[in-house]
Amino acid sequence: MTLLALGINHRTASVAVREQVAFTPTQLESALAELRSLPQINEAAVLSTCNRTELYCVTDAAGEQVVLDWLGRFHNLRVEDLSRCAYHYLDNDAARHLMRVAVGLDSMVLGEPQILGQLKDAYQQARQAKGLGGELERLFQHTFAVAKQVRTETGIGKNPVSVAYAAVSMASRIFDDFSRARALLIGAGETIELVARHLHEAGVRQLTVANRTRERAEQVSSPLGGNAITLSEIPDALEYADIVISSTASPLPILGKGMVERALKKRRHRPVFMVDIAVPRDIEPQVGELADVFLYTVDDLEEVIQENRRHRQVAADQAESLIEHGVGNWLHERRIRKGGELIRDYRRHGEAIRDHSREQALERLARGEDPAKVIERMAHQLANRLMHHPTLALREAASQENHELLNAMPQLLLPAKPAFEQPARPVKRQKDDTPA
Repeated sequence: MTLLALGINHRTASVAVREQVAFTPTQLESALAELRSLPQINEAAVLSTCNRTELYCVTDAAGEQVVLDWLGRFHNLRVEDLSRCAYHYLDNDAARHLMRVAVGLDSMVLGEPQILGQLKDAYQQARQAKGLGGELERLFQHTFAVAKQVRTETGIGKNPVSVAYAAVSMASRIFDDFSRARALLIGAGETIELVARHLHEAGVRQLTVANRTRERAEQVSSPLGGNAITLSEIPDALEYADIVISSTASPLPILGKGMVERALKKRRHRPVFMVDIAVPRDIEPQVGELADVFLYTVDDLEEVIQENRRHRQVAADQAESLIEHGVGNWLHERRIRKGGELIRDYRRHGEAIRDHSREQALERLARGEDPAKVIERMAHQLANRLMHHPTLALREAASQENHELLNAMPQLLLPAKPAFEQPARPVKRQKDDTPA
């Protein structure tokens, strides 16, 4: 059987295609059941995120085409269209790909940590759907161990590489306790939504989102337990804000020096951390001249991001080395397991032949046949039956000039020393007639 990883991701397919191939949570159970029921599929797991859909299967030799055909049928897509943006890996390459995915080396944001949690969810869903057998179960467990080692021994996830995360990271340098900080976010686009999530995860519980429309602000703030206001309410909210992060499409500044000065007086000059991510700027540059304001722009963040990308790349190189070591260990364990399975199968075959020969011998003895002849016949039949298949294999290997198999056969079939070697007879020495 073959280990297969087949899928599409942000590098091979557009968002429009990824949306069509993605599995919703309600689809996953039926999808796993369908995939697992295919005759060529022994085990199956499905990883589906906004950036990738991947199927991990234990299949027969033609498994990749079967899985691709099934994926097209399930989503009502042409297989020809899917094949243009799909990739597949087999055996050790499939294991390597899964480990790279788990560590974040195959992600849009290098080293991002969310993918490992998503992969663990996919593993649990496959287990619940009885899609996992010994092969995938061991591979996933091995992958999680490698991912933990990479996270522990490298800095792959320590340095922020997005504008939103970099802004929050810079704020953490100023505020020791985020749980007591109040944040005002201006705008409600994707960047502010990410900033809101990062702040909430960092411990900020008092969150206000200001936007041109209150409805959109509520969509961002409500899931996090925050408040929503309109842009006209910013002057009042500014008085209470310890953190201000702005990212709108406004052509003119939203926060001027005068507005911030008035807020600082009401705050009794408690410091404010501000990040202006917008281009053009949302916050007048003169605001940065105020003594109690720490103002950063997107250019300041970009320097942090570039430096952190360099650090992550060094960590990524270290991670690749750990993954190669992990793949090597997995392959070694897999070979040992396959060897053990082969030994068990071979022993069961030999024991079946032994039991059959013994039963035949006992039946002959029960009929009163000569015990010596019964034993001789049993030994002859037992030897022939045990040697029959290896003999056929040797003849076939010789006719096909399969030198690899021919060279291995002596080591497999012939002991270095005969198992039942007859003791050497003493040689009778003659008297030495040579004259002295």
